[in-house]
Amino acid sequence: MRHAPTVQDFGAITFFRISHFAFHISIMSAVPLIRIGHSPDADDAFMFFALASGKVAPQGVRIEHVMEDIETLNRRAERGDLEVTAVSYAAFPFIAKKYRLMDCGASVGDGYGPLVVAKRSLSRGELLKGPVAIPGERTTAALALRLWLPGVKTVSLSFDQVGPAVLAGDVPAGVLIHEGQLSFQKSGFVKIADLGEEWKKKHGLPLPLGGNAVRRDVPAKEAQAAENALRASIQYALDHRREALAYAMRFARGLPEDQADRFVGMYVNKYTLALGDAGRQGLRQLYKEGGMADLLPKSHRTFEVC
Repeated sequence: MRHAPTVQDFGAITFFRISHFAFHISIMSAVPLIRIGHSPDADDAFMFFALASGKVAPQGVRIEHVMEDIETLNRRAERGDLEVTAVSYAAFPFIAKKYRLMDCGASVGDGYGPLVVAKRSLSRGELLKGPVAIPGERTTAALALRLWLPGVKTVSLSFDQVGPAVLAGDVPAGVLIHEGQLSFQKSGFVKIADLGEEWKKKHGLPLPLGGNAVRRDVPAKEAQAAENALRASIQYALDHRREALAYAMRFARGLPEDQADRFVGMYVNKYTLALGDAGRQGLRQLYKEGGMADLLPKSHRTFEVC
């Protein structure tokens, strides 16, 4: 006949459970932590859905998500804060000594990209007088504007303040990124130029806007594990589109589902799984032109893609 547990029995059981929990914590702490910085936008949410929801489990590393706007991530990358981070391709030459580019996770505009908008049609001469609001000094949107309109005067604002500044008349024009590329007409803007379209006309190449970079001091095995996990998450989202889109809608900033789906399709596609030859050519051209215009530092390391 079994006796009722005594206080000592409960104590032993409690001790066992605490010890077991401590052992679990010890094992977890031994697994390398990789913090991944990315933006709280619909396309990034779509990419990271499988990792965030546990549909894809990283092998050999623990992943912690750090969500901040892209210009903040660009600046954090200058300090080397995160092991893996989303970064504007225009910002990468400034951090190339600390980071190297991943082959997956790219956002590429193939005939489309950031939009120059105003409240009315403006000539290039009027735009040159500026200032044109840009969504951050290190963004590729800012670089593409300066390459398209050399000598333009700019003022840097948070990406979500560019549109309001134009509508308020604080600036004559601004460069919209993210969902603003689809909702600009509804917001009362006139499109002056699509910088991705202008780039494609000039070079016949896509415009790489942003990608992921891994810090150079991260051991190769851990860096590869993080990249494998990210690529698997992207592939899962592409294979389970409706499921991933439902999650991404939380970050769509008011876009209706059909437009959010379109936006995700613009920036999560074949280039996101692997940058590919066309993406690399576009990136090299961007760095070549940026260097020639003295807008980017000249460095062969900027061409590296792991």
